[in-house]
Parts: sequence; C-alpha cells; structure tokens
Amino acid sequence: MLNPQVLPVAEAADERLADYVSLTDVALRSRHEPAAGLYIAESSTVLARALAAGHRPRSVLLAPRWLPDVLAMLAAAPAGGDVPVYVADEPMLEAITGFHVHRGALAAMHRPELPPLRAVLEGARRVVVFEDIVDHTNLGAGIRACAALGADAFLVTPRSADPLYRRSVRVSMGTVFQVPWTRIDPWPAGIDALRDAGFVVAALALSDDAISLDELAADPPEKLALVVGTEGDGLKPRTIASADVVVKIPMSGGVDSLNVASALAVALWATRR
Repeated sequence: MLNPQVLPVAEAADERLADYVSLTDVALRSRHEPAAGLYIAESSTVLARALAAGHRPRSVLLAPRWLPDVLAMLAAAPAGGDVPVYVADEPMLEAITGFHVHRGALAAMHRPELPPLRAVLEGARRVVVFEDIVDHTNLGAGIRACAALGADAFLVTPRSADPLYRRSVRVSMGTVFQVPWTRIDPWPAGIDALRDAGFVVAALALSDDAISLDELAADPPEKLALVVGTEGDGLKPRTIASADVVVKIPMSGGVDSLNVASALAVALWATRR
C-alpha cells in the first residue's frame, strides 16, 4: 500500500518539482524523461490505470480539489512505499508545467523496464507494429485502438515516438498500460524475428500488388502482425518489400487513405478472431 505524504507548494521554483517543469517542451521531455527513468501520467483516469498496472509513482502534483479522490486512489494501489503529494493552486500549476492543468492530477511515475521482444510475442496472435510514428497524438490513438480492438501487443520501431510521453499516454486514455509492448530494433530487419515467431507480416500500404483487406479478413492467418506507417510518407519501401503481404483498405469518395489510427482500427476490426 502506498503511503501518501501531502506537501503544500509555496512557490513555482520549488526544486522538488523539477520533474514537472516545462511539460510542453517535447524535445526537452523526450530527453529528460527516459534519462531520468520516469514518465508523466496526466489525469486521474490515466493515473488510476497506471497504478492498476502496478506502476509506482515517484510523486504527484495536483490542485486541492482533486486531493481526496487521488489520496483514496493511492491508498488502494498495489504498489508500496511513501509518495509525496504536492498540492498547489491552479495558477501555480500552470506556472510550473507550462499549461493549464484541468484533468485532475499529474504524477511522475517510475518508468518500467521494457520487456524483451520474445516475451512480448509469446502467446500473442495479433500484433501491431508502429513504424516511425513520430506524432504523439497519432501514436496514442493507435494504442487506444489496439486496446479496444483486441491486439495482444504492439511494437514501436526505433524512430517512433515514446508511447509513455505525456500526450501519447493521455490520448491513449492510459490503455498503454494494458497492452504489452516493446521496441523492435533493428527495423525493418526485425521483420525476420516476427516471421520466426510464426507471424504473417501484413503491411498496410498502397501498392500495385496490394490485396484488399476484405481478402485478408476472409481467411486471416492464425498469427498476424499488422504494420502501419507514418502519415504522408507511409511505410518505408524496404518494409513493404519485406512484408509477406501488402494490404489496402477499399475506399470510396475519392479518398485514398485514412488517419493511421483510423486505418489501424478498421484493420483490427476486420481481422478480429
């Protein structure tokens, strides 16, 4: 059981709050958070899911009105140890973080160690690979689709954004804590590891030799890895060439592509088992 210690904050420059400074600076946070072994959970909903997954908070920062709910949440968490709970009024929260904090609470969480690829793939039947998805919103929405539509795991390539970056976690609604994941490196050479584990690798892309998603869904393989790429450039030519099959979603209205998270949701739904 966690032992929350409530600590009022008198000034924004309080050195104890270094984990929360300038949260809107993507470049700064992308370097700082992994190096410090932490990530930021934003909102009471996300914090609840992180705690339920067994993640341990380093500290919590919130406005007074959220204190009773968060204290009850912390007291019921499976993790143990003391945790400082810093309480500041909303103008001070904005001065510390760089944005208006209106989603309940922020927590600096200890970042769990990523599992090896083999452990993530063990027992999985539907896996998603995010190739070079650098937009945190798109990645978070894609992760949410994985959780909602039955993906057993997801993988991110070396150049993809951090799934535990604050915006990705928030957009995923904390479902990033529900779906097993790790990074797959090297890529696209890592396709061989997927194939060795028994997966048919399907690249979602527009290609002259692409089959329709309807055709794949009519007889889906027992173990399927769906690979989706960044918007605009799409998947790398080498990735498409290395895949077992290239798949496109039939469309109308003169539209040739969807947002990556939308396309992934359609593909996961169509190939569900």
